[in-house]
Amino acid sequence: MFTHFMTSPRALSPLWTFAIVSVALFMVVLDNLVVTTALPAIRADLGGGLQALEWTVNAYTLTFAVLLLTGAALGDRFGRRRMFVAGLGVFTLASAAAALAPSTGALIAARALQGAGAAIVTPLTLTLLSTAFPAEKRGLALGAWSGISGLAVAIGPLVGGAVVDGISWHWIFWLNVPIGIALAPLASARLAESHGPADRLDLPGLALGGLGLLGIVYGIIRGAELGWTSSTVLSSGIAGVLLVAAFVAWELRTPTPMLPMRFFRSRAFSAANGVSLAMYFGVFGSIFLLAQFFQVTQGLSPLEAGLRTLPWTAMPMLVAPVAGLLSDRIGS
Repeated sequence: MFTHFMTSPRALSPLWTFAIVSVALFMVVLDNLVVTTALPAIRADLGGGLQALEWTVNAYTLTFAVLLLTGAALGDRFGRRRMFVAGLGVFTLASAAAALAPSTGALIAARALQGAGAAIVTPLTLTLLSTAFPAEKRGLALGAWSGISGLAVAIGPLVGGAVVDGISWHWIFWLNVPIGIALAPLASARLAESHGPADRLDLPGLALGGLGLLGIVYGIIRGAELGWTSSTVLSSGIAGVLLVAAFVAWELRTPTPMLPMRFFRSRAFSAANGVSLAMYFGVFGSIFLLAQFFQVTQGLSPLEAGLRTLPWTAMPMLVAPVAGLLSDRIGS
């Protein structure tokens, strides 16, 4: 029976899908945090002040947050496998550009492009995985998906520290290149193509949602530097909120919404999104400060700094698969 399971073409599809999307997810999530423990080394090599260091992290976060809905919508319209492979290509090219960056400006630009590629890949890993597994096994598969994401969060600072200590900061980006080159053709050959229910792209929704998120996230990023009451931060935040409100109004009236507002009537859906927002806001916001504190204030090496963040960041990796298994048994 086990042999039949491993050789059956229908059984291979979920296994291949899980393997491919897990590697892709691990790579893009890892890159969100792997740079944190490398920042002092980057600053010593390329120069620049604390603001430039912040933007090597923020550029990735900004494009990732703004384009996340867009990536999912493009996959629904033009094919999830096709856009997944395209996102992998963008991410891989941007990783090479970051490794070769001669200045902080070039590195920030490459990091922004990396975030755009990750914004296409990340939501499609979840969609492809959900499509590949039957409903009775989906909770376990999504729990394992969350565990892979948690693993990347957990060891991101540790990997960054080890690579910087052992080789150089350039290699935190070079490591992505062979993985991306190998993964893209494998995804083209092994993943099944699928589309969303909409037969056309919600362009007004894309514009309103993307620009609204851009205003809000940019205001948050600049708030600490310019002050929360500065004209730049206030105007950016207010414009972002108004555009997001317009996005919600548009999604309620359009026959082909990019994000159907009826989803938020589900208490489980709304609660899960609220908890995720709180978790990632705290984790990703604090890791930057912790990495600087351990290395600059306490004088630890990048690897030592990565090790000291591990007990905290490892928890999602341990808890998520168990939560996914329990959700199949007792409900999410």
